[in-house]
Parts: sequence; structure tokens; C-alpha cells
Amino acid sequence: MYRRLLIPVSEPSEVEPLIRFGATLLDADGEIRVLYVIPTTTLPELTRRWRESVNIVVPAHESGAALDVRVDPEVRASTDVAGEILESAEIHGTEAIVMTLGRDRRSRGTLFGHISSAVLHHAPCDVIVVNRLALTGDRVPRVLVPTFGESAPPKLMRLAEEIAVSHRGAPIVTLTLASRGRGSRGATATRSPRGVPIEHRRSFFSQALLGARRRLPELILQEASRMRYGFLLVGEEAIHPEGPLLTRRFLEELFRSAPCPVMAVKG
Repeated sequence: MYRRLLIPVSEPSEVEPLIRFGATLLDADGEIRVLYVIPTTTLPELTRRWRESVNIVVPAHESGAALDVRVDPEVRASTDVAGEILESAEIHGTEAIVMTLGRDRRSRGTLFGHISSAVLHHAPCDVIVVNRLALTGDRVPRVLVPTFGESAPPKLMRLAEEIAVSHRGAPIVTLTLASRGRGSRGATATRSPRGVPIEHRRSFFSQALLGARRRLPELILQEASRMRYGFLLVGEEAIHPEGPLLTRRFLEELFRSAPCPVMAVKG
């Protein structure tokens, strides 16, 4: 799917799970760049953190060797963490950035607030954001793809297929969330180019509910619960009347409440 992935990390515990996840989206000859940005240029804190970066560099090399994937770790120092991520992505011809939002608002992780927002809004490539459950590697019963359009974007469906194949052919369920009166409720079935079964379903709501942005994460999870959850794959949809869907606030609300793996794709 991708030849060059950039994975920004803020702590050693993220390195191996994110590389393992990124490897499932990588072409056979692809490569991963792991980027650790030390968020200070002040001594002696910079010196201490630079020494500690060995705890990121070594696991990155070891994880790549275990997966037989080329992994190049990079360490930078800057108070503009988002700028360093975006610059690295552009310099190295990155096709997608894979990152998490951290553990919670009190985490030391640097991918919160304006940093994650800047990456989402200004990245020169796709941005893939995953929650912690998506990094466990557990088998999932199905891949759920909610959409507010007539059909999910082709790129999102290709990613859904990659995830389904990596989970032993888990079926894909697309769920159109539409206003009442648009189309029929009946389900249809097809197969992906690689033979993964796909079921297309529809759920109908009032236009007022669909237009309430703060309710969208709740709405998506409510419908996902009826499918007994699975791996939830959400994509950007420019057709949404209230503007871009994948904002930091939307993702934080979705990730905080989801009892299942979640992956959000913007690009």
C-alpha cells in the first residue's frame, strides 16, 4: 500500500507496536522512518534526552530486523515538534504518517493539542491515526467502515482490505449513515479484489442529528455496537456539510469511548 512510512514517537513503548502495525501497510520493498523529536533545545535537558533516545533507536532497529522490514530511526531536537514531523515527511518523500494521540490528556506524549492538529491539517501525505487497541495485534471479527456518503472512499476501502487480509480475511462491513428518505435499508454483498467479503448496510437518522458534529463519534460507536464492533476504520469525507470530519477533537472523543481498535485516515 505504501513504500515510505513516517512514524513519530514520543516514548519507547510506542516503537515496537507502531512499527508492527505500519509493517502491515507497507509494500514488500517499503521502508519505515521512526522519528523522535526531543521537545527542547536547552542544556542539560537536551543532553539527557539525547542519551535516553537510545531506548528508541535500538528497539526500532530490533523491531525492523524481527519483521524483516527496513527501519531508519531519526532523532531531532526542536521546540516545534509538529514542524519537524512535517519537514521530515516532506524531505524523505513520505507517503503516510502513522501516529497515535497518546494515552490521555495528562500524558507526557507530544502528539497532543496543536501538534496533532498541525500534522492532521498540514501533512503533505496521508495521515493515519490509531488508538492503543489497534496496536495489540489481536484478531478482529470484522472491519467496520462508516461513511456519510453513498460509498466509502476507494483509498479507505483499500486500507480496509489490507487490514482484513492481515486478520485472516475478516469480513468488511460498510455502513452508510444517511438522512431519512435517502435510499433503501437493505444490505448488499460483494467481494474485494482480493476476495474479502464485503457487506454494505445503511442506517438512517434525522438531518439535525447528522449535522451535530459533537454527536458524530457517539453516533458512529452506537451503530458499530449493533455490528458487535470490530476494527473501526474512519476516513476523511469532504462532502460532510459541517466541514472536515477528522479533527483532533473528533478523534479524541472517538478514541476515548471506543471499546475496539480504531484507525482514522486523512488524505
